[in-house]
Amino acid sequence: MNVQIVAVGKIREKFVDLGLKEYGKRIGRYGRLEIVEVKEESFSEPLSDKEKGEILRREGERILAAIKPRSFVFALDRLGELWSSERLAAEFQRQAVQGISQLVFVIGGSLGLDPEVIARADTALSFSAFTFPHQLMRLILAEQIYRAFTIVAGERYHK
Repeated sequence: MNVQIVAVGKIREKFVDLGLKEYGKRIGRYGRLEIVEVKEESFSEPLSDKEKGEILRREGERILAAIKPRSFVFALDRLGELWSSERLAAEFQRQAVQGISQLVFVIGGSLGLDPEVIARADTALSFSAFTFPHQLMRLILAEQIYRAFTIVAGERYHK
């Protein structure tokens, strides 16, 4: 199974980059992890609602262009559903049985995700009521993807 993380912006922290590389290697036993970075719009606050909407729209267009057809898409959104690691693993299995080989996780920029991106998603997920830095969220997500693969494989990583 191929897993793609489409994220707004670039990784700036070395420890996040190292962690992503490590989880990429681990995930390589089960499938392929690809991280696609789309350009983040620059802005200064305060923003009007119209300006915010335009920034989200432009970032959203880039995100949608990066998603391959026939992909199952998870949008990470603070208003999304809270799932357990086991439920995510079960969804991986369900998609594989249905012949879907491309899973895409979308992480927006500091303003969130354009409504068009959320509409395209098959599922909106929230990882917590907490707010995480977007770069760190990539690392947390990569760990959960690895965990889901180990659950599916019946390995001991998940306790």
